[in-house]
Amino acid sequence: MIGLVDGNNFFVSCERVFDPSLEGKPVAVLSNNDGCCISRSNEFKALGIAMGTPYFQLRDIAEREGLVFRSGNYELYGDLSRRIILILHEFSPDVEQYSIDEAFIRIPDPPGVREEAGRTDFFFRQGTLIRKTLLQWVGIPCGVGFAPSKTLAKIANHIGKKSPEGVFVMPEDPESILSALPVSEVWGVGRRLAPQLKRRGITTAWKLACADEKFLLKHFNVTLAKTARELAGEDLFQEEDPDALSKSVTCSRSFGQAVTTLDELSQAVCTYAATGAVKLRKEHQTASGINVYFQYYPEYAPYPSPGGITAATILFPSPTNHTSDILAAVTPKLKGIFLPEKRYKKAGIVYFGLENTLHAQGDLFADREKEERKENLSAALDLINRKYGKKTIFHLAEGIEKPWAMKRKMLTGRYTTSWDEIMEVK
Repeated sequence: MIGLVDGNNFFVSCERVFDPSLEGKPVAVLSNNDGCCISRSNEFKALGIAMGTPYFQLRDIAEREGLVFRSGNYELYGDLSRRIILILHEFSPDVEQYSIDEAFIRIPDPPGVREEAGRTDFFFRQGTLIRKTLLQWVGIPCGVGFAPSKTLAKIANHIGKKSPEGVFVMPEDPESILSALPVSEVWGVGRRLAPQLKRRGITTAWKLACADEKFLLKHFNVTLAKTARELAGEDLFQEEDPDALSKSVTCSRSFGQAVTTLDELSQAVCTYAATGAVKLRKEHQTASGINVYFQYYPEYAPYPSPGGITAATILFPSPTNHTSDILAAVTPKLKGIFLPEKRYKKAGIVYFGLENTLHAQGDLFADREKEERKENLSAALDLINRKYGKKTIFHLAEGIEKPWAMKRKMLTGRYTTSWDEIMEVK
């Protein structure tokens, strides 16, 4: 059986681990630059405030309704997610992290038990133990759903999270459950495909499970055909190779305030390029080049406008992952794409032409001693930043003050990843 373990209102639950006073209060975590609600407590949902509601629309009612807001503390959430995955490995060696708050876990059938009631009871007890352990060891409440396939496990998890026990095991014959589930609620169907399916009479998950495979392949695609077979109990969606190398590396952010100077844009791009270079080295890859772009606000006009983008493609003399070489190649090119009269809202980079360093074509005329010094410098930089925290050491081109950085005015401490912010108990 495949279990799906999913943290309840994960970002909010992470905040509550270190601030129990938030229990029972309507709490929401905000997106980048404190833009809109991306995680809501049950009390917040009960007020009828939708996911994605902008923060500025809620400021006036916050005090009256007792709303509590927190900026996205992604360092904290990522670390608690890592701890959850480590704990799940205590229950099974086969754990697949699907997102920051979700993971699939495979648990074999109990030996010698073939009756459905016995299997159901076994997996229900397993799910209950997983929930209890995660709550006790990390402090995150979770929902657990078991089923023969990932698609069915998604549905089982959804049912489990709404039940008092927090656990649900899909029965061998799921017809009664799938018949009551709209096809739009099936994992992988979504808003675009649902209307097309309904026009062809496929209105529920059960009707999709019973649909003819040739019909689905002819009118839709192979993924939907696999989804239908998954609903029928076949396990077809296999785990992606966790060791597979990236085909490109991207890093981009929206600015905390409008940027108008080349110096600040250059700092942002250098910061993102350095962040991407760390990932290249972690995956033992080099890049042949980099795409850099600036996105600016629309001109004042009587009609909506998405603004515009200026960009440049930069090829490196030879494939590299050394931050100093990359910044030396990127910085001189930025002036050529800078438009002085624009107000910029975002910048980003994309590395392309990635090669595995173990199989990369060498440069016959390269100064090997100089290359080794660069490799040693990069290794030392990464080691120090891993040990003492990100950006403990960085290139001066990345800037120091960084007024353009993402706004997080309601940010809590990085209690588990920064020695300077570790929680004090008195």
